[in-house]
Amino acid sequence: MGLLFLFVVGVVAAVFGSIVGLGGGIIMVPVLVVLGERIVGDPVTTQIAVGTSLAVLIFTALSATYTYRKQGKVDVRTGWLFFATSGPSAMVGAQLTTGIAQGPFQLSFGLFMFVMFGLMIARQKMKPLRVNWSVQRTFTDGSGAAHTYGYNVALALIIGCGVGLCSGLFGIGGGSLFVPLMVILFRFPPHVATATSMFVILLSSVLGSGVHAWHGNIDWLLFAALMPGAIIGGRLGAVIASRMSGKQLIGLLQATLLGMAIYLIIQGVREM
Repeated sequence: MGLLFLFVVGVVAAVFGSIVGLGGGIIMVPVLVVLGERIVGDPVTTQIAVGTSLAVLIFTALSATYTYRKQGKVDVRTGWLFFATSGPSAMVGAQLTTGIAQGPFQLSFGLFMFVMFGLMIARQKMKPLRVNWSVQRTFTDGSGAAHTYGYNVALALIIGCGVGLCSGLFGIGGGSLFVPLMVILFRFPPHVATATSMFVILLSSVLGSGVHAWHGNIDWLLFAALMPGAIIGGRLGAVIASRMSGKQLIGLLQATLLGMAIYLIIQGVREM
């Protein structure tokens, strides 16, 4: 029963993650921390939850990126720019995770999820800024539609650094920050932002997972149980994203984020 539940968690987390560019860890980490003992019989520490989630995220992002790439939605050139800082900072975040106790981690992660909930609400209400950035890009997607957007290199590198740090620290991939910022600040089309975000997540999660593996923060049995669902969910989410707006799924994800955030904040305060 536990293996089946973990498989389902892998699928659901990956579907949500690949549709909106989150990566899936935003669901996987809280589930492992909150329900880990009931699933595997022993408590799952925050470090193990983050490290295992980030390792599984490699396969979620690989599956989603492969599908998005076939659909012609990944801006590889811009993705490498973001990765220049997100990759190294993901390693720093992974290193920092090893020194955080359970209570402060749950409180920090709960607050982080609450911020993500706010960003997703803001993304629906805010319009992209009309700024003439120094770098202008014209990207033609797989359907033949041309999209023009731009960015400032220094700002893009700063965003990449912050997102990578959160990715390695919380095991969440970072798309929950990347996508809204790419859409609102740089006027990326949402589907290109989501696809490019998954590409950056793939690269960064490899480096962050390497640090977690070095510190023994990956439970390989949990990893093996979650990975098949993540591969299936990553591809399924990318296919769903190409056929629907995902409005209802995003609404469900927002409710999930809010509920998990409140629970983790309460638990974190109790264990402080």
